[in-house]
Order: sequence, then structure tokens, then C-alpha cells
Amino acid sequence: MELRKHNRYDYIPLPDRPDYSWPGGKRLALCICNNIEIFSYRSGLGSDSAVLNAPQTHRNYAWRDYGNRVGQWYLFDLLEELDLPASHNVNSRVLRECPQILRKIVERGDEIIGHGRSNSERQDNLSEAEERELIEEATAEIRELWGRAPKGWMGPYFAQSDVTLDLLKEAGYEFMLDWPADDQPFWMRTRSGPILSIPYSVELNDSPSMVFRQESAMSFERMIVDQFDEMLYQSKKYPLVFTLITHPFIIGHPYRLRALRRALNHILKHRNELWITTVGGVAEYCAGLPKGVVPGS
Repeated sequence: MELRKHNRYDYIPLPDRPDYSWPGGKRLALCICNNIEIFSYRSGLGSDSAVLNAPQTHRNYAWRDYGNRVGQWYLFDLLEELDLPASHNVNSRVLRECPQILRKIVERGDEIIGHGRSNSERQDNLSEAEERELIEEATAEIRELWGRAPKGWMGPYFAQSDVTLDLLKEAGYEFMLDWPADDQPFWMRTRSGPILSIPYSVELNDSPSMVFRQESAMSFERMIVDQFDEMLYQSKKYPLVFTLITHPFIIGHPYRLRALRRALNHILKHRNELWITTVGGVAEYCAGLPKGVVPGS
């Protein structure tokens, strides 16, 4: 069998890369990446709280809607209590249907990342023209309502086609989060120039962990703590990015939020050792480093 290759980046193992540090000489960047999503009622795609691949019903629609009605507001409160910024991967239609969420993001000065039009669809099963239209429509809606276009993209369901990276670059995106291949940023090739990949965890992510793998809230808490402690240790040798991925309709339920609160309090005992930022902050910093420092540059 001949292996098919993507030719988007070269193999450069971690020990072979140049060393650098984050602002202030910090070695570990901390990013909270929160997904704010909206779904079609009884149609399209959407996860279920109890059954994998369940049909779309009023119950699982309501379970997901809890996130925008309640869970997101608990999460905003927690972030404010702990003085943490966040990057929000936002379906563009959320900003129109839930304007109070947009106002709170603006009030907090948080970052918006493009996340498609809704999470009832994905982009990897579309033609190139249809996918371009999806990206353009989502970008235009965010620009209209937020006042500026997002610089970063995270596809619904981590989905990309063979041309997504090209379309994102051509639409003006500077970085994306869909390739969980690394704990450091790296540049990827497109037909119109490079785009930066920022680490985004598919492991330390409440949706695949607690919905699809059926991990408990306490198990997820332990995962957060162990991931952080080990990455803080490894960062003595390598500059790393720790990303914690949340969905308010999952982590926003009080018993899970309590577990997240404990994990974040553990992390923030090391606040002085961390660069607490957004994924956009990581991207901007890496874009300013000398050529050859970040892999692929």
C-alpha cells in the first residue's frame, strides 16, 4: 500500500526545533477555548447526552440549548471569578439568535473564533464552492454583528475537506485549530501561502471525553490536572501550549462545573509561571518570531 500524503507540513520532531519562550520568559501558555454552538430543531447534526448517534429529538435539542440559556452564563461567572480570558469558537448564527452572549463577549474583551454557521452541519462533505460559501457566510455574519472578522477558524466537528486550508487562507484567516498534531504552533502550507496551526486538544475536550467516551466529571477533572502538571514539567524543556476545551451545554451543568472549578483552581496556583492568553494571542506572538523559529516558517 502506498501511503497517501497531505503535503501540508514536514515532519520535524520536537527535539529538533529551535527553542523560544513566551512573553515574560514563560514556558507554558494557557488558553481556554470555549465552543458556543446552535443547532437545528429535530434536524441536521447534533450530539446526545445519553446515546451515541441518536436521532434529533426535542430532548437532545433542549439539552444542547441549556448551554446558551444557562451553562454559558455559569461559565462566564467562573471565568470572571478567576480572572481568565477566553477564546470562543462561535457559530455565527449564535450571535444573531443570542445577542446577550455577544454583548457579554464584547464586555469581557474575549476573542471570537469562526466556527461555521451552525453545528447542525459540517464542511467536509461539501463541494469546494459550497464550502467556500459556508466560510464566507459565517465570516460575514460575525463581521456584521461583532464589528470585525475573526482571524481564526475552528470547523464544526473538527471537519476539514482537502481544500479547507486553502479556502481559509483565501478568506483572510491567519490561523486555525483543526489539526491536533502538536503541542506547539506550526505553519501549514496552502496554495495561497502559510496558515498557522494552533494546538487545540481533542483529548482535553469535554465533548469527546464526557459525551462520546463517557468519562465522568471527576475523571475529566483528573485529566485536566494530570495534563497540566505534566505539560508544566515538560515546558522546562520545550515551550508549550495548554488548551482546555469546553462546551457550555456539557461543562456548564453544575456538577461538571464544580469539577472544572477545582481543576482551574489547581492550575492557577501556578499563575505566575504561566502566560495566560487566547489562541489569537499565541498566533500573534508566533507570527512575530524570526523566520525559522516556528516549524514551517
